[in-house]
Amino acid sequence: MTFGMSRITLDEGDPTRRAFGDALAEAGSDERIVVLDGDVNNSTYTMDFKDKYPERFFNVGIAESNLVGVAGGLAACGKIPVAASFSVFLLANAYDQIRMSVAFPNQNVKLVGTHAGISIGDDGPSQMGIEDVALACSLPGFTVIVPADAASTTAATHAMIERDGPTFLRCGRPKVPVVYDNGDSFEVGKANKVRDGDDVTIIANGIMVAMALDAAEGLATEGVEARVLDMHTVKPIDTAAIEQAAAETRGIVVAEEHLAWGALGAAVAMVVGEHHPTRMSFVNIGDTYATSGKPDQLLEKYGLTPDAIIDAARRVLKD
Repeated sequence: MTFGMSRITLDEGDPTRRAFGDALAEAGSDERIVVLDGDVNNSTYTMDFKDKYPERFFNVGIAESNLVGVAGGLAACGKIPVAASFSVFLLANAYDQIRMSVAFPNQNVKLVGTHAGISIGDDGPSQMGIEDVALACSLPGFTVIVPADAASTTAATHAMIERDGPTFLRCGRPKVPVVYDNGDSFEVGKANKVRDGDDVTIIANGIMVAMALDAAEGLATEGVEARVLDMHTVKPIDTAAIEQAAAETRGIVVAEEHLAWGALGAAVAMVVGEHHPTRMSFVNIGDTYATSGKPDQLLEKYGLTPDAIIDAARRVLKD
């Protein structure tokens, strides 16, 4: 696998939600797979599965709690249900049903939240899933995946379906930069080292992986070699890769398109604190809801940029 280098643009590659829909339709030949959607199939791209396998597609309507309950029941009957909606609707609206109908009985349900993060843009804070990763990580037994681009989302979708147990896959709305030529090296629970370096480590997922690669190139002009890890699986997290990074570099920056609490940064900090304490800095949305605006403008306003990652790395490396 080769990795796309930076000077990134947001509109460079396909949306991760599009890649999910394509991969789901590809996997549909397995007759155990059933797909449920919350009346947004033209946005989640589950419509591709619907067109190929209409007898195994169910539009539950704008009723996410019911969607999750039906998915849990289908899983109990031996099916592999993939339930999709906007991430904030799925995780925030239906959290209790996810807890009681999926997590507690450990059902083999695949939850896919699209339109996550602030990069959805103009739809505003009511549509932005910025708590979703933390909510999913809090559920015992859940696997939580946040892929970086279309190729890794394709691989993640197939891996999610093949993996037994409840899983949350997070996808975004906009086109995203290309990080991978293909997703062949994707493995649940194992980070990808997309750039090597011995001075500082940048751990990121989702759209922030491309930002981290761009930041690493900027740091290189200052004589700083940054290691970049795509931590696509937040749970179970790759403890070995984090411990190695803490031991081999002078500090760690964690970058994610999420609130500051309870997601990738918290998971990495727990590993660092227990296994190899080191200096850390964090790039995230902070402790606030965002406003409405264009994706690029929102990412800039809330500090989800390569420049913000560079500043965080400088803080870590400061004597």
